[in-house]
Amino acid sequence: MEINEAISRAKKNDQKAFNYLLDLYWDHVYGFQLKRIHNENDAEDVTIQTFSRAFDRIETFDENYTFKTWLITISKNIHIDLLRKEKNSIKHVMSKDDKTVLQILDESPSAEDKLITEQHLAKLLRDIKKLKPHYQKVINLRYFQELSYKEISEELDEPINNVKVKLLRAKKLLTEVIRDK
Repeated sequence: MEINEAISRAKKNDQKAFNYLLDLYWDHVYGFQLKRIHNENDAEDVTIQTFSRAFDRIETFDENYTFKTWLITISKNIHIDLLRKEKNSIKHVMSKDDKTVLQILDESPSAEDKLITEQHLAKLLRDIKKLKPHYQKVINLRYFQELSYKEISEELDEPINNVKVKLLRAKKLLTEVIRDK
């Protein structure tokens, strides 16, 4: 399969084309992020978000550009957004008698927040049960058992890239289930 064919098939929601593009460009995007972030887990998370966003919006891809450049641009923007969120979580820095004091926002949940979270979790679990069993399993292993991609790959006896794509697909389908309510 060539790249242009894979892109046009992906625009028609062809899972094999998504897998092909993911396998072909994973190392490029991951390497780009690893150089920026210097943390393997964070680089992997940003790379996954990149492919998720790209695959969700693949119909907007303009063939006048290279697909790799488009992915790198998406990846860079996701990283910038994460840095902005991180920066905004610190209220302000103030200096007093040569001592720097960081005043950090208290983001610990209140009792009401905890109750709302539990209600949302119950709804989320009901929505997850509407997915096919193999999607339920990959979501459970990643987000509830907090296994790494490597551990999930070993558990399911599948290549890591398949696990990543399956997880991306599961999240997309779950989003559609939630949106349809």
